[in-house]
Amino acid sequence: MTDIASDAAPPGEAFDLFIIGGGINGVGIARDAAGRGLSVALAERDDLASGTSSASSKLVHGGLRYLEHCEFRLVREALAEREKLMAIAPHLVRPLRFILPHGPGLRPAWQIRIGLFLYDRLGGRSARLPGSRAVALDGDAVVKSEFTRGFSYFDCRVDDARMVIANARDAADRGALILVRSAVTEARREGREWRLTTLAEDGTRRRFRARALVNAAGPWVADIAERVVGMTPRDRLRLVKGSHVVVPRLYEGEHAFILQNADGRIVFVIPFEGRFSLVGTTEIALADLAGPVVISPEEIRYLAAAVGAFFKRSFAEADIVWSYAGIRPLYDDGRSDPSAVTRDYVFELEGDKAEAPLLSIFGGKITTYRRLAEHALEKLAAWFPGLKAAWTASRPLPGGDLDLAKLEARLIAAHPGLAPEFLRRLALRHGSQALALLDGAQQPADLGIDFGGGLCEREVEHFLRREWARTAEDVIWRRSKAGLAMSPTQIARLRDWLARRFETPASLRTGGEKAS
Repeated sequence: MTDIASDAAPPGEAFDLFIIGGGINGVGIARDAAGRGLSVALAERDDLASGTSSASSKLVHGGLRYLEHCEFRLVREALAEREKLMAIAPHLVRPLRFILPHGPGLRPAWQIRIGLFLYDRLGGRSARLPGSRAVALDGDAVVKSEFTRGFSYFDCRVDDARMVIANARDAADRGALILVRSAVTEARREGREWRLTTLAEDGTRRRFRARALVNAAGPWVADIAERVVGMTPRDRLRLVKGSHVVVPRLYEGEHAFILQNADGRIVFVIPFEGRFSLVGTTEIALADLAGPVVISPEEIRYLAAAVGAFFKRSFAEADIVWSYAGIRPLYDDGRSDPSAVTRDYVFELEGDKAEAPLLSIFGGKITTYRRLAEHALEKLAAWFPGLKAAWTASRPLPGGDLDLAKLEARLIAAHPGLAPEFLRRLALRHGSQALALLDGAQQPADLGIDFGGGLCEREVEHFLRREWARTAEDVIWRRSKAGLAMSPTQIARLRDWLARRFETPASLRTGGEKAS
């Protein structure tokens, strides 16, 4: 195998398409374009999925509440995409049943029934998920006694950060150059080409040429346009902070809850990583990108109160084992209520046929990233005559070519000396690629150092060599969620190991090998 560093472009190397931003939209476009025969480079100033794309509610869903705002096109597209993502990434996108308790003072039951009726049908009848139905909640061990009835429907959970990694991995395997911790410092149009400069965290500068430029910087799309490209975009973003907490399991069972707050918003309570519940999200309008993006005490109280309004027991701040916050880059459609602002995406295409185009992306959500990528390539097709046809709807993402239950059974049969729960975690993270990752391992000692939290040296090496990981945070929060089960001492040990590991020659440092 060859490290991606040896394939890095020399100064001025030309590409068909250059993408700024390593979130789900950026890597989705990179994968689609590389599979259509374009030469592609992508630069991300931090780690892949280090921003909005790892700070979601971990759901692939149609957006039931979007129906209230008549977002029928978005819901239809999202529901159709939900089916496709379950098919191409069954290890990352899995069915999840939701319970919606109903009681006095909430949206009328008839309104919910109509919404669920539309939800079941807008994207076409699901071949993989049951339809919605009414449920009795009297005597339920979780919700308060005043909630005697409710509704049940299905959507999907997703490992958002690993979805980003899977797309980047596939793009790289198809020839794309993926640069992490490399900021684009300048982009200038010169006729039919863009001239770009990147600055890596080690101080290395590189220069590139590209026939088209995509600005997929998420919350920073306007900043990149103005500061790096030197243009003022016509469209604008609404910046909305969303925060989540992870607490010890609030109830037994693998179903989730969707709670209707008195303020009209909803809060999800989702089974998470076996022993925990994920609670979110808040919606706080932000004026700018200044300052750290962290959960506030007020948001913690809001989420705890939302759970306490429905559940017999809620959580306290001391119960929180992890929290995260992210900025949603919503297209500014002029609505005053952050909850009502569209979750749809908008493209801004700048440049005529005689000059290199700039395509900027406003908004979007993880559920619709694949279709967004197709739409982006449609927008750019005029500059690339002979562009191959769309292909990503039916081609599995890396690891997505095997049924999850069959894969788990195969791993357990092939590795009887390894704990079944450990093998299941690897199957969920890597899909069928876990087979190669574990090749030859029969006992825990074969996997190298046990860092704790179900994280072994062999998997960490895989994260470094194949998935662009560099820091302990990359490993324990984005490539895995091992940080939930690791002690501070164990995390410190991993950091020390990584520090020693990155003292090795440069050929072992960059991660993200291309397929041999």
